[in-house]
Amino acid sequence: MEGEFKHLVLVKFKEGAAVGEILKGMENLVTEIEAVKSFEWGQEMEGPEMLTQGFTHAFLMTFENKEAHTAFTAHPKHVEFSATFSAAIEKIVLLDFPAIRAKPPPSA
Repeated sequence: MEGEFKHLVLVKFKEGAAVGEILKGMENLVTEIEAVKSFEWGQEMEGPEMLTQGFTHAFLMTFENKEAHTAFTAHPKHVEFSATFSAAIEKIVLLDFPAIRAKPPPSA
């Protein structure tokens, strides 16, 4: 059985980038595109520079499957937002992968 598909992005924004606006834009984007099952993001707080390599933000999107991820990537709103996002980035790492759940969340 095919499991969830993840889209992980690590970025270092350019000096002076309007990070707040970009984060708001990203939250709006994932709300508008149904293919996105969940979205989480965070800002690096404590890692030594040697380990963070200057990356400051992590974004994680979850999709039901690879097809949903493909639909998201091709969505016109994603294509449009990608240009804005890319223009604000100094460094990026992007990983797309099928999730292997080694420890399930505790049941409620």
